[in-house]
Amino acid sequence: MMNYQLREATIADLDGIMNVEIQSFSLPWSREAFYNEFVKNHFARYFVIVDQEKIIGYCGVWLVVDEAHITNIAILPEYRGQKLGELLLSSIMDYSIQQGAKSMTLEVRVSNIIAQSLYKKLGFFEGGIRKNYYTDNQEDALVMWVNL
Repeated sequence: MMNYQLREATIADLDGIMNVEIQSFSLPWSREAFYNEFVKNHFARYFVIVDQEKIIGYCGVWLVVDEAHITNIAILPEYRGQKLGELLLSSIMDYSIQQGAKSMTLEVRVSNIIAQSLYKKLGFFEGGIRKNYYTDNQEDALVMWVNL
């Protein structure tokens, strides 16, 4: 693995996070949504993976009482396949445990088998379906959980 840095994100990282978001999702969050996460949501924490000065991936987590909810996780397309998503998510899991979380949940498109494989590798199990969760194509979301 290259010499990547993993650190907590600040609002100054918004441009880099937006770049990853837009390249990763068919229904990207707006800049305003991320801004609100940093400024108004005291449950939210974001982390980035940096290659020199370039943000190449990020993950957001909401920590509410003893539950962690992954909001988004993404790696730039040209950096995928290097286990960076696994590094990022396992680091967020460790961070969440340190913050007192006992479980973690996320939603993933039912068609996103690659992401589901990563989550299963890290101990997540299928917890249910949210029908028509994604507004771009009404795709269902698979809800996954892990006990931390």
